[in-house]
Amino acid sequence: MARIRPARTYRSIFSQSWSRYSQKKPRKNYVRAMPHTSLLVFNMGADNKAYDVQFTMNVQDRIQLRSNALEAARQIANKYLEKTIPGGYYFKVLVYPHSVIREHKMATGAGADRISQGMSHAFGKPVSVAARLTKNQPVFMIRTSRQNAKHVKEAFRRAGSKLSGNYKVIAIDRNN
Repeated sequence: MARIRPARTYRSIFSQSWSRYSQKKPRKNYVRAMPHTSLLVFNMGADNKAYDVQFTMNVQDRIQLRSNALEAARQIANKYLEKTIPGGYYFKVLVYPHSVIREHKMATGAGADRISQGMSHAFGKPVSVAARLTKNQPVFMIRTSRQNAKHVKEAFRRAGSKLSGNYKVIAIDRNN
């Protein structure tokens, strides 16, 4: 599925979320067909070790992130960590994209004004899903040992380049 509109059209939160989808009561749905999420893997690395430090990547503003952006950030951070510290980390995605993004498809090109019906009843069709994040909410979490701190910060820097908004890395010592 091709993205028609850029992410800047969806990253701000203006109104309530349209995420009502029920298999038991389909007549009560706001969303008739739920779009698939691009984000499928949430836990990576080795969780069976006792790590020293936990790093989280927190968002600094209210923002809405599409599932394909979260998946791109997850992939680039995990690939860097696998290359630099294989088996020495545990990486977890802490958000899930529930909110449905709708798009009102308009005809474009010559003569589109005669074919298109304008914006009357422009509720839109579901095209993607997004995660709505509040201020200071963690997006990703990595547990590792102290000597790998610079690698984790670099992985978060690379992941932040794939996402809209500003992010802050917070370290928590797990031994205390």
